[in-house]
Order: sequence, then C-alpha cells, then structure tokens
Amino acid sequence: MVLTDLSRDAWHPRTMEGSRVVLRHHRLDDLPHVRRWYRDPELARLTRYSVQPMTDDEVDRFFHARLMSPESVAYAIDIREGARLIGLTTFSNLDPDNGSVLFHITIGEPDAWGQGYGTEATGLMLQLAFERIGLHRVGLSVFSFNERAIRSYQKSGFQLEGRAREAIMRGGERFDEFTMSVLAQEWRARQDGAA
Repeated sequence: MVLTDLSRDAWHPRTMEGSRVVLRHHRLDDLPHVRRWYRDPELARLTRYSVQPMTDDEVDRFFHARLMSPESVAYAIDIREGARLIGLTTFSNLDPDNGSVLFHITIGEPDAWGQGYGTEATGLMLQLAFERIGLHRVGLSVFSFNERAIRSYQKSGFQLEGRAREAIMRGGERFDEFTMSVLAQEWRARQDGAA
C-alpha cells in the first residue's frame, strides 16, 4: 500500500482541482457555513440518523475533530468559479491494513444540489483513495430515499452491495439504508474506459 511509503503531504494534498470544483483543506472561516448546514432539517433528513438539528457545540466539536484535525482526511468543496464554499467531504475509518475507507460527502448549499458538483468531488476523492493513498475499497452508506445521492454515487462507480432493511424512520415511514462500494480495479477500468 502506498500510504506507508509516502509522507502525509503526498497522499493528503492541500488542494485537488477538478474542472468545476476545488477540494481544499478547511479553514476556520468555514465554520459558520458548516453550522448553518447542520442546522438545516432537510440536510439532516438526508444525511443524519437523527433528524434533530445539531447544536453549535456539537457542530464545533465535529468541525475541529473531523474537519480541521491534522489526522483527518477532510476537504472543503469550493466551486472553482468564484471560490464559493458549497460542501465538505471526508474519509473515515481509514484501514491501511485492509486497504479500505468510508466516504462521506455533504453538499450544504441547496442551490448547488443536482448540479454535478458532488459527483465531481466524489471523483476527486476516489482518485485520492486509489491513486495517492493506494487503497483497495471505498465504501459508503446512504438512505434509500436519497435518490439524487444514489445516482451520483452510481455515476462515480459505486455499486450496491447490501441494505439494512427499514433502518431509518422519516415522516412516520421506514426506509432502508444502502451500503455501496467501489473497488480499485473497478475504478481503474472506468478510468481506462473513459480515456
């Protein structure tokens, strides 16, 4: 695995640039945006197990522990044109021994939903996982009613591999939670096909 052979700066670059988005390390001035996003009930419905808005203290702890920590692999998502912050993306549960990680992404600005920014940011994170870090598998979980996210993940090469039946309650109705993943060889085959 590449992870042990390179310095952290090599496998966790300060920025990664796509055609429409730039991923960059978080700054303290991102915190008010993250607070606003995690107070949004619609965002909570789509991404969190609890639909209760997070308190500022909870968001602050999350921001400093998961997004600003030098131990985290976390990025802010900016639209390239205008450098506007629209979301965040992270890896968690990095397992170098088994070559796997869990992927998370949040597009916090509703007017940026459905514009392809999340798909491009996902592609940059997969490139980081498979080309720079040298991982074998990237997994995620998503609620079955979040169809926009599922389509984006499928465009990026993720495949459905399991479901936790009726694991999520929203509006008095039960929904499944899907597990999806993409493997390094699948990602490389897609890159070769696109080329």
